[in-house]
Amino acid sequence: MNKISFGLTLPQRGVFFGLATIGEMVTLAREADKSGLFDSVWVGDSLFAKPRPDSLSLLGALTTATERVKLAVGCMASFAIRDPIIFAYQWATLDLISRGRMLLAVCTGIGGPSESEGSHWGVANNERAARLEENMEICRRLWSDENVTFSGKFRSIDAITVQPRPVQQPCPIWIAANPLKPKFVDPAMRRVATKGDGWMSVQLEAKMFAKLKSKLDEFLKAEKRNPETFPNILYHNINIGTDRQRSLAETQQFLDAYYGPVFTESMTGAWTAAGSPAECIEHLRELVGDGARGITLRLTSWQQKDQYDRLVNEVLPHVSE
Repeated sequence: MNKISFGLTLPQRGVFFGLATIGEMVTLAREADKSGLFDSVWVGDSLFAKPRPDSLSLLGALTTATERVKLAVGCMASFAIRDPIIFAYQWATLDLISRGRMLLAVCTGIGGPSESEGSHWGVANNERAARLEENMEICRRLWSDENVTFSGKFRSIDAITVQPRPVQQPCPIWIAANPLKPKFVDPAMRRVATKGDGWMSVQLEAKMFAKLKSKLDEFLKAEKRNPETFPNILYHNINIGTDRQRSLAETQQFLDAYYGPVFTESMTGAWTAAGSPAECIEHLRELVGDGARGITLRLTSWQQKDQYDRLVNEVLPHVSE
């Protein structure tokens, strides 16, 4: 089995329902950085759609709490409504502070909550994809060029230079895409293949990731990009216990508190490595077999430290054996 890259996802929205404090999450990130088992630490993002401590502020704290891991946001659902000039300046500063460790994964946002959020800035849901692509182009130019002039459908800028520049040149922008409805699959995966530097996804149905990857590979080949080297990461949940059903029940409770009651039991089961360490190891191995080159794991338990200890001692060292 090829070496798999692991990330740790910090569930910062959990501060609102007693999961952990921000200080405790930063401590876990520091331990993950020192462990050598993780290559990245991830935070979530939303403004009003699914409120949480701000992603950029939290990433700023993580730049000083860690030394080695990539620091990532996945997915940045607010990207399409943010001012791209201000965001490019903020992200370049984070890349400077972290010495080139930032990883951005952007997405369009999800349904009703995102529509309500966007309305505050006059952004309609049906504009989000186009705004995302335009903001990506603006950020890339501001990160690499001077005196940038751009005239787009939504934004126009004249002779703007952003300083500092990101340490990473080019500074990567991945796209998070996990379309469930067939009519959205081709547009979403084509966007990843044509615009993205990498792909992030989730698995809400059995073999969902494998099916989407197959479609993505088709579009990558059409773009003369190599599917064998195109990076990806799967955003997944894990709950380690003695009984799979109990682990899934706690995960369901976690997801209901985190997002509201929007995930069915079957979706939760597909999206979670649950049960004994052996069951979790086998589940993760199956995802690797489906083509996941990276998996970032969120601990869906109120016992965050205990789960972390079991993850690094009983699960991760054995996935690639």
